[in-house]
Amino acid sequence: MFRNLAILLLTVALFAGCSNPAEEIGVVARVNGAPIYLSQLEFQHDQFQVDAVGGYVPSVENLKSEYGEILTELIVQELVVQELEKRDIGVSDHEMLKAEEEVRADYPEGAFDQMLVEEYIDLKAWRLQLRNHLAMRKFFHQVLRPQIKIDYREAEQYYRDRISDFYLPESLRVLVVRGPSREIVSKAVERFLAERDQLDLTTAFGEVETREVMIREERLSATWKNALTGVAPGQASGVLTDRFGFEALVLLERSPAKVLEPAQAYPLVENALVERKLQDAFDTWLETAVARARISVSSHLLPSDESAPVGLELLPEQGYSEGPEPERAVSPVMDESQDADASGEAVFGEDMAGEDESSEEEFVPEEDLDGEEPPDDGENG
Repeated sequence: MFRNLAILLLTVALFAGCSNPAEEIGVVARVNGAPIYLSQLEFQHDQFQVDAVGGYVPSVENLKSEYGEILTELIVQELVVQELEKRDIGVSDHEMLKAEEEVRADYPEGAFDQMLVEEYIDLKAWRLQLRNHLAMRKFFHQVLRPQIKIDYREAEQYYRDRISDFYLPESLRVLVVRGPSREIVSKAVERFLAERDQLDLTTAFGEVETREVMIREERLSATWKNALTGVAPGQASGVLTDRFGFEALVLLERSPAKVLEPAQAYPLVENALVERKLQDAFDTWLETAVARARISVSSHLLPSDESAPVGLELLPEQGYSEGPEPERAVSPVMDESQDADASGEAVFGEDMAGEDESSEEEFVPEEDLDGEEPPDDGENG
């Protein structure tokens, strides 16, 4: 159903305005009466453009397609927001404040607001996007997740069918010791081999840096492979030299190739099954939500040489007029007494039945299993 909704909305182009009353200016769609504004489309499209390479100038058809995809996402998000409100678990102001504070904490003081200014990002639009994101996450965690059950026989079958996903090639766990001189690195390695205290090295040798990495043997650089040849776990290589300084490799553990046992693989199997079932549950919910909802979409720039999609009623088009966009409300509702023919919108959903009263109201990347890869300078070492 989500795919059908997407195909339908992809036919919708940029809203050019209409001669409806003031509250209609800037509205590109409604979901059960709640408006979606042109500014929301533009904001999301601007974010999309940030990732575009070079001076990307979309064609008219591409622009329509991009706006259609974004509008689809906004309509789905609005349906989710309304579902949470029905259940009285909508995103609260406290949750919004906490989420925004977490984002701001990643920036130096004042840098977040400066970034908004430099990137021409409207704070209200950003907060609305954040609220929608929180709503989607809350819907999956609090509404859909409790419905998901995993049977052990299902997990066993998944494991047997994808046994190759749980194969772990031979890997090495290595402690990399780096320092400004050969003598300091050599002394630091001797101390570690004697005391086995990695943290103590940085305390005793202030200029020494240590890092523990897990790497597949097949991915060792030629230099590291030669250095570790003949080195047993618990032993160290000689001191290596590169343009960044000096380093030595301490082999902590050599893990042979193996296949994870069912008990070891179960957390990974469970996560994969839960993710798949969550998506299935969401698709099922969305199909029902769309069937019950009244969703109207602007038809002003629907291609003139194309007929309306099946199930989509096109209302008479209105003229174009400029006007300020109304203030964004949490869930403004359209007056039910308003004449539908005056909206200039394409309408679909359960209320579009018209005269027909009988109308239907990967799995786990191997890198994740292997652990951290060594830094580039280490491999080149």
